Amino acid sequence: MASNALIFTASFLAMFFFLRSADAAIGSSNVFSMQSYGAHGDGVHDDTKALVDAWVAACSSAKPAVVLIPNGKKYLTRHTTLSGPCKSSIVLMVKGSLVASPERSHWNEETIRRWILFSGVTGLTVTGSGTIDGNGKIWWQNSCKTNSKLPCTEAPTALTFYSCKNLKVENLKVVNSQQIQISVEDCTDVKMSRLSITAPETSPNTDGIHITRSKNVHVTDSTIKTGDDCMSIEDGTENLHVKNMVCGPGHGISIGSLGDHNSEAHVTNVTVNNVRMYGTTNGARIKTWQGGRGHAKNIVFQNMVMDNVWNPIIIDQNYCDSATPCKQQKSAVEVSDVLFKNIRGTSASEEAITLHCSSSVPCHGITLENVKITVKGGSSDAKSTCQNAEWKKSGSVSPQPCGFRN
Repeated sequence: MASNALIFTASFLAMFFFLRSADAAIGSSNVFSMQSYGAHGDGVHDDTKALVDAWVAACSSAKPAVVLIPNGKKYLTRHTTLSGPCKSSIVLMVKGSLVASPERSHWNEETIRRWILFSGVTGLTVTGSGTIDGNGKIWWQNSCKTNSKLPCTEAPTALTFYSCKNLKVENLKVVNSQQIQISVEDCTDVKMSRLSITAPETSPNTDGIHITRSKNVHVTDSTIKTGDDCMSIEDGTENLHVKNMVCGPGHGISIGSLGDHNSEAHVTNVTVNNVRMYGTTNGARIKTWQGGRGHAKNIVFQNMVMDNVWNPIIIDQNYCDSATPCKQQKSAVEVSDVLFKNIRGTSASEEAITLHCSSSVPCHGITLENVKITVKGGSSDAKSTCQNAEWKKSGSVSPQPCGFRN
């Protein structure tokens, strides 16, 4: 009880001092408020131009600048690109709400994959305790994953960070994205923390945080509840550290899918530490397509608690998200040097551990250490399946996959 109180007090103090420092940043810098550039802030009129104009002015400032989204207001915007390079560092201070236009016709073929795009910015911080609202309901209703009779079309990602360096995204609420909530692409040196990311469990393709072709990324102290992966870790990710996360509902934390359409993919040095999963489809997952090339290696999933998770531990080198069966192929993305350590909890299915690897490029260097997963409710014993996987155990492992080696 005392330790919980100390944790709460420490978290409260950290947030208090963070908010004070954020307010100090406003007071000590050039502030470019959307209100000063003609924004209505009523959630009805289009405020896209006001946001862009405030950004352009801040980006041209010779000293650190703040783009302010004022508190108590709702700013309706369409597709928006906020580009660098800028003359100095910028803080996008979201105190109020940025709300996406509910009209699908406001996105054309060129802009349909992005709502707010940050491109080529160095020294950017996005913060402020406000809300990024993707207004995604109309997009979900028109998704082929919701209604198979509809054609499959693209939908916007709420926040996209492309080719950014020294990026911070912290203390934000991101809700109801049209599709992916936050995407980090071709970025270097990224810190993301204290994020609340939510969308209904039934919302299609609403991954919480998507990372690809990015290096030196830290994601900490956040809660993600979505209709797809809490985190999707894709090709080109290197040196990713994930810590102190709560995930669920959603599809878990997934490396992949990798190697689709016979492509080459590389994921290296990923550590996922201290995560709680609640009612997710998967827990710790690596998924690759047949026919791909490349590797996923030096991966650690550790200190995880599973609560009613359908596939708590899963490696699937025969992943196939297709309306028609995928053909057997000889090449595959190599999966190696993977550690599952200190993982406990309950599985929603009998099959708690799945290691389904390629017959031509088997998984190797897989280690399970101190793993204990039981079936939720205890009505049956947890089981595991194993194909073409070279693995070993350390400590106690239950259930134990096939043919282990000490």
